[in-house]
Amino acid sequence: MNDLVKIVVYVPENNADSIRQAIGDAGAGVVGDYTFCSYSIKGIGRYIPGQNANPYIGSSGKLESVDEERIEVQCEKSKAKKVIEAIKAAHPYEEVVIDVYQLLNLDYDQ
Repeated sequence: MNDLVKIVVYVPENNADSIRQAIGDAGAGVVGDYTFCSYSIKGIGRYIPGQNANPYIGSSGKLESVDEERIEVQCEKSKAKKVIEAIKAAHPYEEVVIDVYQLLNLDYDQ
């Protein structure tokens, strides 16, 4: 088993499919013989764009609430940079929130 990471990104619901496509095309979401594997949770993102911000949704200085999906995928650590670049290229927000978690390799057969 290769070193794996979990990549998590938050995206407006209307853009979720294009982000999942970009993630899969970049090589993440492979689990055994399956590809484009992901998990999503719907929620609400909230923020106030600053004076110099150029928000995709909302206006500077006003609290905004957006229906978003949290998309989670796993990928080989060696592919993480490529996947993150693909997410940023496909994502509509100027500031993209991406979390990366190191996954433990627990081999219970030993």
